[in-house]
Amino acid sequence: MDTGHVPVSEFEKLRPRLTTVAYRLTGSVSDAEDAVQESWLRLAGLTAGERAAIRDLTGWLTTVVGRICLDRLRSAAVRRERYIGEWLPEPVVTPLDSAGDDPLEAAVRDEGVRMAAMVVLDKLTPEQRVAFVLHDAFSLPFAEIGEILGVSPATARQHASRGRRALDDAQPPPRASMAEQRAVLDRFMAAVAAGDVRAVAEVLHPDVVLIGDSDGKAKTTHRVMVGASKVLRFFDGLQRMYSPGAFATARPFLVNGDVGLFVPKLPGADGYRTLDAHLTTFAIRGGRIEAIYDMANPDKLTRVPTDSGPGTPPPK
Repeated sequence: MDTGHVPVSEFEKLRPRLTTVAYRLTGSVSDAEDAVQESWLRLAGLTAGERAAIRDLTGWLTTVVGRICLDRLRSAAVRRERYIGEWLPEPVVTPLDSAGDDPLEAAVRDEGVRMAAMVVLDKLTPEQRVAFVLHDAFSLPFAEIGEILGVSPATARQHASRGRRALDDAQPPPRASMAEQRAVLDRFMAAVAAGDVRAVAEVLHPDVVLIGDSDGKAKTTHRVMVGASKVLRFFDGLQRMYSPGAFATARPFLVNGDVGLFVPKLPGADGYRTLDAHLTTFAIRGGRIEAIYDMANPDKLTRVPTDSGPGTPPPK
């Protein structure tokens, strides 16, 4: 095997793009990292002549990553049949002041990687998701997408169109400014901490949606909740279930590029239940919370940083 002229530096320049592609396709951090690493191994495994024949390295690697991720998506669909409750994409968690060049940190700056958009992508078929993401977000030609999917370019175009239509119909809110997100979450957390039901209601959109993800390994809602009244009852129940001040330990992070809150595990005492670790992020539109995504599955919280960063106290 000739590996003497593998373009390592050129591959590293493309790693953020490839990581973004893989994460948007799979919704899994580990699957995304594995797919990118596998694409490198496949490139390194080519002979010098085979590498010289690659006219567009970006397109070639994107195609390889797309093919790997399609296989991961199809196997994931089988695994999720055994999943307990709702499934949310694995979150990418970074400090609020994050400005590093880590590929995942670069990925979440992409508007399409916010949690609200990723949740919609997860409703697509593997073929629709691959065709839509690779064409609309990364400009891969339908001829190449068709090769990945094993279909004609026309069929690949149809898959992308259906994915695009599903995203348009769902209308996930665009990313709100950091200032607006912090202001809304400050109001929300203050109202929850005070047990002020009216103040909580003022922050919630009337049709707010709450989705929990635990796979039965922690306590959160197992069903999608829709409507401010149901969500209010849910949070009121939490206040009664856990010790006073339990949620005051919440620390802010960026979750898929948006402000979210991490509540560490808190042992129960004096008749109150143990509070499982939770990572909660929000979709905000017009100054109100439109969706709440509550991640409690401990398997998806292993990458939460130990600190939210300097100068970032929790919302008041």
